[in-house]
Amino acid sequence: MTTRKEREPMIRDITIGQYYPSESFIHRLDPRVKLFATFVYIISLFLSKNLIGFAVAGVFLIGFIMISRVPFHYMIKGLKPVWILLLFICIVNVCFGKGEVLYFEWNFIHVYREGIMQATIRVIRLVELILGSSLMTYTTTPTALTDGLEKAFHPLTKLHVPVHEIALMMSITLRFIPILIEELDRIMKAQMARGVDFDEGNIIKKLKRNGRIFMPLFASAVGRASDLALAMEARCYEAGRPRTKMHPLQYARVDGCAYVFTVVYLAGMIGLMINC
Repeated sequence: MTTRKEREPMIRDITIGQYYPSESFIHRLDPRVKLFATFVYIISLFLSKNLIGFAVAGVFLIGFIMISRVPFHYMIKGLKPVWILLLFICIVNVCFGKGEVLYFEWNFIHVYREGIMQATIRVIRLVELILGSSLMTYTTTPTALTDGLEKAFHPLTKLHVPVHEIALMMSITLRFIPILIEELDRIMKAQMARGVDFDEGNIIKKLKRNGRIFMPLFASAVGRASDLALAMEARCYEAGRPRTKMHPLQYARVDGCAYVFTVVYLAGMIGLMINC
């Protein structure tokens, strides 16, 4: 059971969408390069079918985390909100997976060697996918990420796809995640200061208490969205109109080298999977 003292760190463990400022090679890369590299890395994870491929992908990931100068404990902290999902994947695959080599059997639970291997692969894939995707958001500001998405998918505007609006919505979503987490933390502290104990009582009482949290959180989110809409209107924002940028994206020589390295990495992973 989670106590009051344990609940506060759980709120701070949610680091999705947060930018970690640092002076590193990866921070200075063009956001389009990081989007492409993240996409290629995700493809390589789904191409991998054994532990060798995931080990190689993990080595590259650890290397880039070290280069980015983002603390490794900060990266791992972002996995805490999904540990229940990881545990669920393990239980389902180990207890209900099918195979040939049977290790344990009890009623409807059958533990096979293939089920354990499948659970291991799926958990490692999900962990590396989350860490690899998080590395992009940790090293890229929301504004740069929006500009990168808009530039990368600009050809789709010829097919009447609202690329700018989609990129803007993603950027606003990433900005709102840490803001709402701070607001949730503030509301919970205010409730606990008034004597509310979130761990007391049965499930129905706990749900009622959680309702007292989410109603003011929802009201705060709506208020912030309204303020944002008014601010955009005050600055004469209009969807679909061309907009100037203070820092236009321009490729440098290092970005070209990063593209080449990413393509070589993908080719190497494909070759590794063919030979294994």
